[in-house]
Amino acid sequence: MSQLNRTKVRQILRPRTTQAVVEALSASGGAVCIGGARYSMGGQIVALEALHLDMRMMNRLVWLDAARQRVRVQAGMRWRDLQALVDPLGLAVAIMQSYSNFSVGGSVAVNCHGRYVGKGALVHSVVALELIDAGGRVRELDRTQNQDLFFAVVGGYGGLGVVTEVELELAINDKIQRKAEWVALAEYPDYFRERVQVPGSVLHNADLAPPRFDRPLAVTWSRSEAPLTDTTRLRSKNADYGRDQNLIWAASELPIGEAIRVREMSKHLLELEPVVWRNNEASLDTDALEPRTRRVSTYLLQEYFIPEAAFATFATELQRTLARFEVNALNVSIRHAPPDLETYLSWASEAVFSFVLYYKQRSFAAADAASAVWTRRLIDAALACNGRFYLPYRLHATPSQFRRAYPRSDQWLALKAGVDPDRRFQNALWQAYGGGSSA
Repeated sequence: MSQLNRTKVRQILRPRTTQAVVEALSASGGAVCIGGARYSMGGQIVALEALHLDMRMMNRLVWLDAARQRVRVQAGMRWRDLQALVDPLGLAVAIMQSYSNFSVGGSVAVNCHGRYVGKGALVHSVVALELIDAGGRVRELDRTQNQDLFFAVVGGYGGLGVVTEVELELAINDKIQRKAEWVALAEYPDYFRERVQVPGSVLHNADLAPPRFDRPLAVTWSRSEAPLTDTTRLRSKNADYGRDQNLIWAASELPIGEAIRVREMSKHLLELEPVVWRNNEASLDTDALEPRTRRVSTYLLQEYFIPEAAFATFATELQRTLARFEVNALNVSIRHAPPDLETYLSWASEAVFSFVLYYKQRSFAAADAASAVWTRRLIDAALACNGRFYLPYRLHATPSQFRRAYPRSDQWLALKAGVDPDRRFQNALWQAYGGGSSA
């Protein structure tokens, strides 16, 4: 997505079936990398001269059980297409990112999360997986069979095999109403516990805006019986987001950017309290965030997971670092997640607040190198708080920082040595942090 990691692969295949993946692995005999919707930002889907499996054609429904609120799909399906399947049945995706363009398999690979109050990591809604291992064997993984592999594959960034099918829990497509208000930064953790972490809350995030990043705008969507203010069930796939893109450009480039943010982006959140279907709010499109051109600039993300008790400490260090290095940050979105005590590469060993940094960077090597400096400072700040950083983004962390943030990574690598002894499954992330090879 960043367009900063152009990589020459040996071959690209676009399988449509599990059997096609098995045959591709048997025929290739070399290194393999796997791509979904391609929204990771640091080369996590590529390896030099590897066979690249583009999974986007594996996008069929396997089965849907509305009574049990369960669904099984091929891994290349995007969340937006799954929403179109379950919405007529009054159902919704239980956990996903804030935007609907991502693939289900890619989301499993990064163990994503969203704004869902009390839900946390995607693993909490994953029931089972179908995995093709390095030897071409088809394996069914869940919490009872192949349990260790199941918890290593979720959040394993494609390093253990090819996920071809995913079985998920679903939720009810409730009507939800939005309310927003300013909160003092120091009071936000208490505000969240008392006002958000309560029955009825469905989605929540709080936005910190530049240049001070000191006043969260808390936005909560709660279940409602009020009449719909917008009857649209799902957002259009072909909407025009030119105005949104222009606003982001103006806010990040013009001297009056702060005023534009307040007038055009924050004001409508405070003044309006729409009532919509959950699926409407969950079907946001990343086109609204796309820069007018990536030839000069690119928009990137970082994310830090901080234990609740260290919220203020990290927030202060984040403010200082962004100011010192003059980072062109558009906003910082705060979310919350309960612990994930299951996956090997869990980013939440306890309840955490996540700080999602959305920033603009020039599309040149020097700019990326400069970003690496302040990124490593923020990673150190997170580690000092016993927190962690998220892996789908730029690979600026040092191997030491990676091991400190993910203490079970040695166990993950040991498991990989057993199921993928030739280290066939590669990408830039695993080559940076110990899971690559010369297969």
